[in-house]
Amino acid sequence: MSNETPVLLSRDPRGIVTATLNRPHRGNAYNEALLRTLITALEALREDPDLRVLVVRGAGRHFAAGADIDWLAEVSEYPPERAYRASYATTQAMQLLNEFPRPTFAVIQGACFGGGAGIACCVDVALATPAALFGLTEVRVGVSPTPISTHMVQAMGLRHTRRYALTGERFGAAEALRIGLVHEVLPAEEIEARLEAILDETLLSAPGAIAVTKESFLGANNLTLDARQMALLAHEGWMQRASAEGREGLAAFRAKRRPAWYPG
Repeated sequence: MSNETPVLLSRDPRGIVTATLNRPHRGNAYNEALLRTLITALEALREDPDLRVLVVRGAGRHFAAGADIDWLAEVSEYPPERAYRASYATTQAMQLLNEFPRPTFAVIQGACFGGGAGIACCVDVALATPAALFGLTEVRVGVSPTPISTHMVQAMGLRHTRRYALTGERFGAAEALRIGLVHEVLPAEEIEARLEAILDETLLSAPGAIAVTKESFLGANNLTLDARQMALLAHEGWMQRASAEGREGLAAFRAKRRPAWYPG
């Protein structure tokens, strides 16, 4: 059993908290431990009156490479109730981040696939380096990105979401900027200074006004998720993962071969 701390939290004197996804040996791919840790952190931080801003980062070369394939193999053997809970954890982590009452930022480098792209969709400000690589790749392994589906449409619009979530294509930072997945693309040596400049601007804004504004944007436009919607998204996710396609996609990925549905 690993002794890793899957999410590291740090705070500076201004009340800016950084949550660093900390599985660099796996490209910060998430498993259940990372999701549970992130959920616990977000639930606690949203009640913290001294927190002003949340910044999400990935340790090492990559931001977040989606779901850990070994964990998905483990989940594929879970009984239905436990499999549903695993799917619900992804749905809940994304919902908490999307509806977080303080400004949220992501600093993206390297791989940003699947749920990693979901995080980018859920934050208020997403910055990326030119070498960042994106993909909504779940369909390539026979599963569906239902836990992040609503957030993708919110961030990129239905038109771009339909393309990339259905084709599974990978795309670069310039395309991510064009379709609205990220706000700015900056050289790696400049991104920290740009982040600091935007953070400084954000700290001029009143925390209470920010919370009301954010809640209004989401609530008045029906962009929040209620318990029934979250349950349905999680159910759809685990059912597809447990399907014959889901099992074949996982097996093909692990064997580094084309899946059975590929013609020829």
